[in-house]
Amino acid sequence: MSRKVFKKARKSHSRPALTKARLEAMIEEAVVDAHDESEQIGGLYTMIEEHVAVPFETTLLGVPVTVKAVDLTEQDEIVAVCTRGRLRQAIPILDLVLPSPAPAGAEWIEAYRYWARRG
Repeated sequence: MSRKVFKKARKSHSRPALTKARLEAMIEEAVVDAHDESEQIGGLYTMIEEHVAVPFETTLLGVPVTVKAVDLTEQDEIVAVCTRGRLRQAIPILDLVLPSPAPAGAEWIEAYRYWARRG
């Protein structure tokens, strides 16, 4: 198989780009029954919790960590629960650097980031 053909075949298996329309559709799906901002965050959290494959590895300040879970704080902040050895820290998911390749379901984190920027 030539190099050009291989590249085309490989591209066909990649995830579709997250367009503005796709992000807005995802947000609408997550917040369809929400009446206020707190409920919208709850809906987005539910989608992240259900779809993002954890655990996954990433880095914080250049240090490798494992994202073990996502959580919703009492202040309505979605956080990534990160561990390194015995250390554990909750990091706002808006500040989390996603690895490459990103874990399955990471598009929901991107949808939440898009939602947070437009508010």
